[in-house]
Order: sequence, then C-alpha cells, then structure tokens
Amino acid sequence: MAGRIRDDDIAEVREKARIDDVVSGYVTLKRAGGGSLKGLCPFHDEKTPSFNVNPARQFWHCFGCGEGGDVISFVMKVDGLTFTETVERLAEKYGVQLRREDGGDEPVRPRGPARGRLIEAHKVAQHFYAEQLATPDALVARQFLGQRGFDQAAAEMFGVGFAPRDGEALTRHLRGRRFSDEETVAAGLVALGRSHYDRFRGRLVWPIREANGDTIGFGARRIFDDDRIEAKYLNTSETAIYKKSQVLYGIDLARTAMKDSQQAVVVEGYTDVMACHLSGVTTAVASCGTAFGTEHARVLRRFLGDHGTTSGEVIFTFDGDSAGQKAAMKVLESDQVFASQTYVAVAPEGMDPCDLRMQEGDAAVRDLVASRQPLYRFALDNILTRYDLDRADGRVDALRDAAGLVASIRDKTKVETFSRELSHMVGVDIEQVRAEVRQAASRPARTEERRPQRAPDPAEAPEPPRPALPSLSDPRFLIERELLKLVIQHPAGVGRTTTHVTGADFTHPTFQGVWEAVTAAGGPASGAEDAGWANRVRGAATDPAVVAAITELGVEPVRGTSDPNPTFAVAYVYRLQELTTSRRIADVKARLQRTNPVEHALDYNRMFGELVMLEQHRRRLREGAVGQAGAS
Repeated sequence: MAGRIRDDDIAEVREKARIDDVVSGYVTLKRAGGGSLKGLCPFHDEKTPSFNVNPARQFWHCFGCGEGGDVISFVMKVDGLTFTETVERLAEKYGVQLRREDGGDEPVRPRGPARGRLIEAHKVAQHFYAEQLATPDALVARQFLGQRGFDQAAAEMFGVGFAPRDGEALTRHLRGRRFSDEETVAAGLVALGRSHYDRFRGRLVWPIREANGDTIGFGARRIFDDDRIEAKYLNTSETAIYKKSQVLYGIDLARTAMKDSQQAVVVEGYTDVMACHLSGVTTAVASCGTAFGTEHARVLRRFLGDHGTTSGEVIFTFDGDSAGQKAAMKVLESDQVFASQTYVAVAPEGMDPCDLRMQEGDAAVRDLVASRQPLYRFALDNILTRYDLDRADGRVDALRDAAGLVASIRDKTKVETFSRELSHMVGVDIEQVRAEVRQAASRPARTEERRPQRAPDPAEAPEPPRPALPSLSDPRFLIERELLKLVIQHPAGVGRTTTHVTGADFTHPTFQGVWEAVTAAGGPASGAEDAGWANRVRGAATDPAVVAAITELGVEPVRGTSDPNPTFAVAYVYRLQELTTSRRIADVKARLQRTNPVEHALDYNRMFGELVMLEQHRRRLREGAVGQAGAS
C-alpha cells in the first residue's frame, strides 16, 4: 500500500497554490485593508461579507460562521474532497510533483482520471465540435443558428459546435489525442454500451464553462427529425467536474459585468443567454438542464458580489404562460438567498429573449430587462388573477390566499409595505389585511402546537451544557488578541520580544492554547524567516477551537500598523504583562484582607513587601509601554 504524501511536497503545494487565486475562483473578493481580502462566505448564507482571506499568511477565515483554514482546507470544504484528493488536484494545477513516503521519487497516482485530464478532454472536444460546425454535415445546425439571428462570429464567441451524426467521431478523435476510454467515459463525453460511442450525436452543442473559462460539460439540442432521442436538450451527466445544480451557463462571460454593474439576469436557455449578450445585456446566465435552485442562487450570489446593499438586482425572465409563472413562484421561495432586490421581466406575448431579439431587435431585449417588476408584485398579480375582485366573496378569498404569501416573506421589515400594497390591490381596509397576515403567519405555529408531544424520558435527559467561553473579540482580551496576531502574522517583527511571555499571561483558555501552539512550533523567533510559520503553528494545535482561532488571528488586520516592528511589539508585551501583574496585585490584596496582621505578622509583612514590589513593577511596565508606543 502506498505511503502518505511527503510533507515537503504538501508544503510546496500550500506555497504555490496562492489562496487568493484559488478562493477567487469561487468568491468575489474585494480589498479590505491590512493586506486582507473580503467577500461573501461560500459556506453559509450572509448579506454582509465576513469571509476574509490573508494572502500573506495563506489563511482564510469567516467571522460569521467561524470556519477557517488554509488553501487545502478551503478546497476540501468547498468541493467536498478528501485531503489527499485536494492535494493531488492542487498539485496538478500548480505543477507540483508529489511523492510518497515509501515510494522514492515515484509520482503519486490519483484514483481515477485526474481532474486536469477531464478538463483537457473537454477542451479538445470543444475545439472538435467547433470545427465540425463548418462541415457540410452541419448545414442544418448552421441554419438553426441563422434562423435565430446568430452568425459565425456569435457561434465563435460562445464556442457553439456540432456533434457529427457518425456516433464515434469524437471517440476516435479523443483516442487519437491519447485520451483513454476510461478518461472520456469519466468526463461524460463518451458512453459505454456494446462499445464506446459519442454521448452527443447529430446535435448542436454549447460548451458549459466554469467561471475561469474551463469547459466542464455540454448542452446539446435536437435538430434532426430522425434523431432517435426525443428529448429536445441533452446535457452532460453528473461527473467529477460537472454538477448541474451548481452550474450556470454564461457565468464565464457574465461574471465581470455582474460584479461591475451589481446586476444579474437569469434566463431559461442557451440561445436566450446568447441573445442577451449580443443585445448588450452582458450579465445574462442560465441553469443547465435543471430548474434554477438554491445552489444556483448561492453560486450567482457569490459572483454577483452581493454585499447586502439595495442597489444590486437579480432579474429573472420567464415566459408569461403557466409554466413560467410556476417557475417564478419557485424562485420566490428561495428569494431570500439574495440580499439584492429580485425582479421579474416578462416579454409581451410570452416571448423569450431569443424570440424577442429576432422579432424586434436588440433594443427590445434591453427594454425587457429595463421594464422589470418586483418579484413579489409579479407573484401577487399571479395570485389575484385567480379571483373575481368585483365580488365580495372573491375579494375575501383573494385576500386570504395573498396574505399567506405576504406572511411567508422572511424579511419582516417588508411585511407592512406589502400589506399596504395588497390592501390597495384588493380594495379592502388595511386593518383587515394586517389581521389576515397575522393569522396566516400563526397557522404553522398552531400546527406545531397540535402535534402530540412525547413525555420526556429521564434516562434521556441531556447533560447540562458547559458554560460557554467568552467571545475571542471581547474587549477584555484585546491585548492578548493583538499580541497573538503579531506573533502569527509578523514573527520577524516580534523577534525575541516575547521571551518572558508565558501561558499564564493569557486569561482566555483558547488564547492560552494558541500560545501553547506557538511555543510547540518553536516560538516567534523560529518563524522569522519561515514562510510556512503560520501553518506550522496551526499544525501544532489539536483543539479545534484553537485551530479556528489561529486562522482567525492569521487573517484579521493588526490594529494601528501594517508593518509592525519589534518596538511596536514590545509595547504590547509590556501591556500584557502589566495586566498579569495587576491580577497578581489583586490576589495579594485579597490575601492581605484575609490575614490578621497581629496573629500572622510574618506572613502579613511578607505579603505587604510583595505588594510593594508588584506595584513598582507594574509602574515600570506601564511607563515602558507608553515609551515604546511613542517610539513606534
């Protein structure tokens, strides 16, 4: 059995896989001061960015959910990989040769086809399909594009191609490029039946790309009447690199415009994305082979750079028919994953953006987006059209139905505004609307109350919870926190100034654990010239709370300076030891209070002398801290 990957190779992966480069492939990052970057956390829903990346320390930490770590832990968590799989993926991407402990210089061989080979196979396939679009056999495909207003330049812009009807043309081409059948099947490009054959045959194909431009799958449209597969569209099946619930077609072209304009337009198909971009709506994307869902929303939100402002917009385009209305109502259920305002744009006569562009031109597509209406208003209209509002009973029924929609809105600050609008639309008194909304909101709670409750079993009584530790950001621990940030982020600037610091100087148990990890790693002086110092400290910790604290301290900017020197650090050491001395003074004073100066004169005088020395020591530390602060 092969041994573990060598530690020095893992360290090289950490060094070469720049954390800001890796994370920016998943999260839109902005500068946050102190050399850090900030964005929305990919691991929990949030409206205000609390996810921090420190490129100098190669750490990331979310102050919202508490997750943190290095570049390897980030990829493990975001892509659901094991440690070994992550190291292998990053090593392949950044050109690091991995070796096993007991395998000499023999390279590590990952299980199954490597991700890089799957990406390369898709790249080759995309070029092959694009070239085939110019062949005589692809006449119907070119006609299909031309009838929808897409010329050769448009096809090239989006990488559109044609899958030959042969059935094995791509299979042979990939074999000729030295791809194994195992690799092409794993990539989803080739299927295995009685023999190997092309997954897509006789269809117009669109490459589906990641945000960085790598092709990871294809969408294929039926264009021949004798195609034995009736489905209008076929999409790449789930593979190691293609997850349809997380893929947005066009994100590679739209991500920059989305970030700059704080707007995203979600359409329903590949040709709609093309029509929007060619019409000047360069923020358009679409889901691939599945309905737009929560995972898509999270991906879109990260690339949108949705920071909780009300200026951002997410605009959905739907057909005006019942299917489109149903899709809009489904989006409404997950609307709160966006901090941006959410809108719906419905073209006249239910045309999609592609049809609209063909019939009325580019300006009509831009006007469609500009004429958007709030999603909640679209949903209310959809509900109210079911009732005859000219009849009293119709208004009552409409109010009860719509009140449930208003009550379900998770942003409670909007409930009153929606209630007033509902009052106006239905034509009933606002107090009646408020009462219905309150009643609708209470129904789920009453259902829970009616549910039978099992009598508690004393044997199953949980253990009393342990007292929660104070927050690491509590002002009482400010000096401890800032000194440890200096130690982790700037060991060269700290040097040997912490020689006399001990674990007893830290009052928060987690900070004590951090200092123990620092000591176990050799102390700040040993990390002065070590680029992997922060990871070495993190590796010396065993308590998960301490590990998390180290990543947190590794990304948070140091107060007061961006380039600390030993003088700056000494001031914090003096302040920390002054606090330790103050605690000792309080302890001695308490013992003096409990000691009878007559019956225990010797002990009393000894403690009194100790108190005098401690007071003098504290005064020197205070003066030293002030002097060092002035010098720095």
